[in-house]
Amino acid sequence: MKHRTVAGTIRYTSMKPGMEGMERGRERFKFTHHGDGSVILRASCEIEEPDPTVLRDVIYHLGPGMVPLNLHVHLTVGDAYMGSGWMRHDPATGTLECESESPSLGRISQSRPAEGAFDAFGTHPVVGDGYLARAMDVSRGPHRRLMRVFLPSPDHRGATPPLIAEVKITLEYVGETEKTVAAGTFRCRHFRFVDDSADGMGGKTHPDYDIFVTADDDCILVYGSIDGYMMNRYELIELER
Repeated sequence: MKHRTVAGTIRYTSMKPGMEGMERGRERFKFTHHGDGSVILRASCEIEEPDPTVLRDVIYHLGPGMVPLNLHVHLTVGDAYMGSGWMRHDPATGTLECESESPSLGRISQSRPAEGAFDAFGTHPVVGDGYLARAMDVSRGPHRRLMRVFLPSPDHRGATPPLIAEVKITLEYVGETEKTVAAGTFRCRHFRFVDDSADGMGGKTHPDYDIFVTADDDCILVYGSIDGYMMNRYELIELER
């Protein structure tokens, strides 16, 4: 095969009172990097806490230069089918499309202009959050930039039927550091998502979200931390590349 593969597992844990260090889910991911610069992310995410449980399967295709092209999502919430959808971006026309089906909304077709440049499709797997950091110009040193993304769900767990939702969130590059996790010790870049928008994400302000990703072009999420009402941690426990 001519592509290069990166695969691994991330453990989700809770830091809520009485649940410190308890495993609350997991994420298995695989990136395929192709010779033309395009990338495909595949991820399966399981969230056991809080109820209802969430099972999300995602395939995300980026073209050369990190141009978002299409995103497939299948969602199960509380062990029941919540919906599935396909989002597509046509760079030639600047058009966004979504085909979605769910028990609560039925079949929905959406089409709208992107209205200018945007950074990514928001996928909800935390490795997607880490890879989004690749859009930051770290040669500028620590700084902040407003990121514009389109998500299939503005819900903080992605637990609603897929529909086009635009979100703007600030991403801060903090600097480089070393991070040791179950998968090993890695030279990392530290970033922080800051939701300082007036409307919040999906109508609710997202707590600050610190991520540490490998200090290379793969931008693999090594560790993540969210406090506030979430109190979650994300740790890379297996990596193959």
